[in-house]
Amino acid sequence: MTRHLAGKRVLIVEDDNILAMTIAEELAAERAKVIGPAPTVTDALEVIARIDLDGAIVDLNLRGKAAFPVADALADRHIPFVFATGYLVAGHIPARHVDVRRFVKPTAPSVICRALEERWTKHLIEAQIKGGDPKAAP
Repeated sequence: MTRHLAGKRVLIVEDDNILAMTIAEELAAERAKVIGPAPTVTDALEVIARIDLDGAIVDLNLRGKAAFPVADALADRHIPFVFATGYLVAGHIPARHVDVRRFVKPTAPSVICRALEERWTKHLIEAQIKGGDPKAAP
């Protein structure tokens, strides 16, 4: 598989420092540019607002707060992302994010990175079909 994460700016939205570092190491090995980690919803939203991102890995429980506003902000900006969480039951995911791949922690960071890569590839294909910018693909 071609490594589509090389050179991509990937935000890690995670409040567990050790897990965030582990994911960051895997992304760095993929030659992605690691952004974060953003350990709170507020931190993540600030990063999303000021940095042009290519993808994100999102934990949905950040210090006891649901991170759906983060997922919404990423979706609004057409930034591909995946969920990596230890607390979320599938039935609690809002319908607008039901198709986003999710992984229950602990999942190997390499598996999460492959899923983000697949999401990025799908995103690019959708943009090409629509004849436009990947940032404009749904």
